[in-house]
Amino acid sequence: MAPLRQEVDAGAAGLDPGALDRLDEHFAREVDEGRLPGFLVALARGGRVAHLTVHGRRDVAAGLPVTADTLWRIYSMTKPVTSVAALMLVEEGRLSLDDPVARYLPAFAEPRVYVEGSADDVVTRPAAGPVLVRHLMTHTAGLTFGFYHAHPVDALYRAAGLESSVRPGADLAETVDLYAGLPLQFEPGTQWNYSVASNVLGRLVEVVSGQPLDVFLAGRVLGPLGMTDTGFHVTDEQAGRLAELYGETDDGGIAPAPGLPVRGRPRFLSGSGGLVSSAHDVHRFTELLRRRGELDGVRLLAPATVDLMTRNHLPGGADLRAVGSRPAHDEPGNDGVGFGLGVSVVIDPSRTQAPAGLGTYGWSGVATTTFWVDPGRDLTVQFMTQVRPRSSHSVFRDLKHLVHEAVTD
Repeated sequence: MAPLRQEVDAGAAGLDPGALDRLDEHFAREVDEGRLPGFLVALARGGRVAHLTVHGRRDVAAGLPVTADTLWRIYSMTKPVTSVAALMLVEEGRLSLDDPVARYLPAFAEPRVYVEGSADDVVTRPAAGPVLVRHLMTHTAGLTFGFYHAHPVDALYRAAGLESSVRPGADLAETVDLYAGLPLQFEPGTQWNYSVASNVLGRLVEVVSGQPLDVFLAGRVLGPLGMTDTGFHVTDEQAGRLAELYGETDDGGIAPAPGLPVRGRPRFLSGSGGLVSSAHDVHRFTELLRRRGELDGVRLLAPATVDLMTRNHLPGGADLRAVGSRPAHDEPGNDGVGFGLGVSVVIDPSRTQAPAGLGTYGWSGVATTTFWVDPGRDLTVQFMTQVRPRSSHSVFRDLKHLVHEAVTD
């Protein structure tokens, strides 16, 4: 597949070339000062790429440059793809947002909720209601991540071998059964806690469709959209384009870091964070959403379904900070931001930490990749690099400020 390319002059697309130069210079400094290995940034207006910059290295030690066709581990940017797959099954009448998850995954038939106690002596009670499909998409199911270290249930995940979301050697079905056997942090549908829920959703896609998740995505989503560089592993032919993964060091620099195995089909097909992709393919996916479910004559979702996906679904219309009482989410970046069916949604631009238009939606990955769609400005943005930060990173906030300054109409 041809790499992403610029299609229209920035000025003609309502973007300030001077501001775009400042954007590029800012992130080039991050590379030159050793905080990023390299990056790709792309902005499109009305579906046409108006700015595309690559800088730095995809592999520092080997001296290999970032190119427009570099492959990136997109981690949690997998979640919106999994949500689109599940919503396709909803449209086909094979699944409902209000179905109990236990209808398809019996291990969830009798969920229990944490009441009190430490990981060694936890008190639970039966949940007042079932975990629903919509709770998985909105991260309101009561599930969690073991690596939070913020709640006794997190510790139970670690004790079950789930600190990194999967027990070594387990497949998706086995892993999801492990989740189902652990207590929920709260009553389903009452709070927001970013979690392993998209892995459960991926397993639902498998059960309902009768296909492994990678087969369903390839045949029903990725293939029809022409996303031929996206999948759960890279081929021998693709391997030379894969960016090295780095981690942030104590002094703010970077060093090579381990990541999900992507050479050969993995046993664990993570609907939460397993995909590798390219800028071309991410642009295709953002275009599907911007165009409300259709791209180049291929319709995957009805416009009303994309509208539903990109609307806030949190209890009481709250934002992530208000409804996400977990310490991991009590941060200023969650002010004014709600959550839809697999994507974040800006619900109050006056309260967001960085400039964002009302209704802007998207999601990011732990290796500092991100995309968003701003419907009001007919704008899509993506940023790719491969650094797992030790804590909160300023890249996304800086990017939003710099993009905001570049849009002239």
